[in-house]
Amino acid sequence: MGKVTGFLEYERVEEGYEPPQQRLKTWKEFVITLAEADAKVQGARCMDCGTPFCNSGCPVNNIIPDFNDLVYQGDWANAIAVLHQTNNFPEFTGRVCPAPCEAACTLNVNDDPVGIKSIEHAIIDRAWAEGWVQPQPAAVKTGKKVAVVGSGPAGLAAAQQLARVGHDVTVFEKNSRIGGLLRYGIPDFKMEKSHIDRRIAQMQAEGVVFRTGVLVGAMPAEGVAAKVTNDAKETITPEQLKADFDAVVLTGGSETSRDLPVPGRDLDGVHFAMEFLPQQNKVVAGDKIKGQLRADGKHVIVIGGGDTGSDCVGTSNRHGAASVTQFELMPQPPEEEDKPLTWPYWPTKLRTSSSHEEGCERSFAIATKEFVPGTGKDKNRVVGLKTVHVQWQGGKMIELPGTEKEWKAELVLLAMGFTAPVSTVLDAFGVARDNRGNAKASTETASAYRTNVDKVFAAGDMRRGQSLVVWAIREGRQAARAVDEFLMGASTLPR
Repeated sequence: MGKVTGFLEYERVEEGYEPPQQRLKTWKEFVITLAEADAKVQGARCMDCGTPFCNSGCPVNNIIPDFNDLVYQGDWANAIAVLHQTNNFPEFTGRVCPAPCEAACTLNVNDDPVGIKSIEHAIIDRAWAEGWVQPQPAAVKTGKKVAVVGSGPAGLAAAQQLARVGHDVTVFEKNSRIGGLLRYGIPDFKMEKSHIDRRIAQMQAEGVVFRTGVLVGAMPAEGVAAKVTNDAKETITPEQLKADFDAVVLTGGSETSRDLPVPGRDLDGVHFAMEFLPQQNKVVAGDKIKGQLRADGKHVIVIGGGDTGSDCVGTSNRHGAASVTQFELMPQPPEEEDKPLTWPYWPTKLRTSSSHEEGCERSFAIATKEFVPGTGKDKNRVVGLKTVHVQWQGGKMIELPGTEKEWKAELVLLAMGFTAPVSTVLDAFGVARDNRGNAKASTETASAYRTNVDKVFAAGDMRRGQSLVVWAIREGRQAARAVDEFLMGASTLPR
């Protein structure tokens, strides 16, 4: 806990933002981290609540009251030590996690919660600045070799944990840079990629080997899978991996985008968000992209109201779009949650992101019926779309007569979530899948994270489906323990 009476004396203080017109000019982060004094005040607000629901609200079970108290006491070095006990990459979660811990905060029952995410952000940034984040190579090597397929947060967490207990770990990534959807799905204005690069350097010093541009299995055929970012220059077979390594961990992302099969879907200008966002991230990194999808001067419509849709909004505004509109199929949620009903669980409420504040019209309970082609030379390009408002009754969607409308649209971005991992890797290994198309593996018992294929484990989005970065880190850490137990008969890694 922090100060005994702190929650009565101090108000919640939010991290600041640079003004929209200033931040729209760059691709750099614009969140202003809490000053040391403000972080101390937020730590002081942590209550002696007896049962800290924040711990269970956090997927990695961060020991939140302890690091809050340490920040309040000014002991930042021990604060990062406590934070690293449960979270390998707090610089990722401190920037992009939606903070379910804050929803579960006991103070949130009838007040504003402790600013846990902002404290975490401040701790890790201070730790890097002070040089407290150092490689932790294993004192003794086991001689066991592990292949990790996919370098997103689940893969990186699994690789780091396994390397630290002495295994020889090689991470295979099909793209030219490490990071998975952290690298290619999250815009730089939300998380600059230097944070990934620092961790890669740390992990390399711990003995992790990274092989980029290597696709496990066969190259995907044309179609949805072919639209997934893939820079691979070579392939490696599952048989080769199983022969060369004592265990294989599949940690790829849930990359098959949900499609919208309505008339006009094949028109130029209608694209998945994950065609649009990775290109811009590559350009920011210095790559040359021929025919980059851009929103300059265009009327942009983003279909999908989640975080990916918000990222499309922010990216389009930085391109200089003429207008940006975001559609959401579900009704507009309430601006404030019913706390006695929802606490300590994640509530449904209207969430306005920093990208929305930069300029965006939002429309709820709206369905797209058709993409409209142009005429003449633009006959194969989208110039608009037709919609209808809907109502939900008994779980069924009912179109409302008289609400039809045609919208101007020169770029349409589909950001409606992801249905499953790309099937080529799972098929190549012969891994059984659940009814959602994910790798089938439980998280409990002696066979935790093990697939039906000998020596092959699965974690992160590839096992649980589309989820948060913090859930991916949790699964990567837990899968690492399962692999260590498989290889050594027992494990000292945390569960």
